[in-house]
Amino acid sequence: MSRADMPAVHFVMPGGVDDPAAPSGGNVYDRRICRELPGAGWQVHEHAIAGGWPQPGPAARAELARLLSELADGSVVLLDGLVACGLPYVIVPQAERLRLAVLVHLPLGDETGLAPGRAADLEALEGRTLRSVRAVVATSDWAARRLVDRHRLARGRVHVAAPGADIAPLATGSDDGSRLLCVASVTPRKAQHRLAEALADVADLPWECDCVGGLGQDPGYVARLRELTEKYGIGDRLRLAGPRTGAELDASYAAADLMVLTSYAETYGMAVTEALARGIPVLATAVGGVPEAVGHAPDGSVPGLLVAPDDPGALTAALRRWLGEPGTRHRLTAAARERRAALAGWETTTEHLAGALEQLRQEPRRAA
Repeated sequence: MSRADMPAVHFVMPGGVDDPAAPSGGNVYDRRICRELPGAGWQVHEHAIAGGWPQPGPAARAELARLLSELADGSVVLLDGLVACGLPYVIVPQAERLRLAVLVHLPLGDETGLAPGRAADLEALEGRTLRSVRAVVATSDWAARRLVDRHRLARGRVHVAAPGADIAPLATGSDDGSRLLCVASVTPRKAQHRLAEALADVADLPWECDCVGGLGQDPGYVARLRELTEKYGIGDRLRLAGPRTGAELDASYAAADLMVLTSYAETYGMAVTEALARGIPVLATAVGGVPEAVGHAPDGSVPGLLVAPDDPGALTAALRRWLGEPGTRHRLTAAARERRAALAGWETTTEHLAGALEQLRQEPRRAA
């Protein structure tokens, strides 16, 4: 099929999707989908709109409204949920005329640090948006169930396209399992302060930990985290490395023995599968879609340790097991290497998303 014969999708994303200073799982997912969809038979027209999503200023709201109003009737449009979910008064009026799908990376109300009233407001806005569009794409089975239950959506309109993973060379790590890695933006939702507290409790054991991720989203939290590491005397062992991409990020993974993720909320947790794709086991809080991402090796073994998010003692105990028990390290690393071979790639993600878009394209036109 020539490009001219391919169906087209307009993909509306937040501005900054390629900003190396603020990498995120959502941005990586969006960019990868743009790259892969043509191979699945879809032309992609990219529209990145700068703004303080999901609560943008007037200029960004006007730009989104203008873009949608200028698209031809019946156009297939995929909107990143960060752009769409908080603006039903822009989305709903176009939902009859356009074939709209919303890709939800994280339900708006799940962001940590929101005042209860604001979280409820965002949840209500999101519900109005998602109930108006023809299709919703979630990035995990857990997220799909949550959206269906929370917003009373028809299950047949909610599709799952979980992030893929690129198999990479096995990490070399160290002999004693002491090299820990956390890949996540430094924000309250990712909860690196819990990691700092747990590491302080095992300061008698050998370890070093690099926290790789953007530092600009919540400078106040970053400052408090630095103060905490100094208070516990671990500032030279728990390092805030800032964002890394490309070869620099690959080198961080290659040197790691264990991925640690202590988030309060995760729709999936792409850093988990990025680690497993290198045979690195995972220690993570069992929130959202993280257990789904960790998964199982073909023999049923779990390639990591999952702990309750509200049990700091469990996190400390898991770290002590990893650092103090060579047998545990050997078992989990073996399971991670087995899981590595079974990970789904981005072609599976693209296949599922392309199927959702094709179903959307084939739907009868709604009456005006």
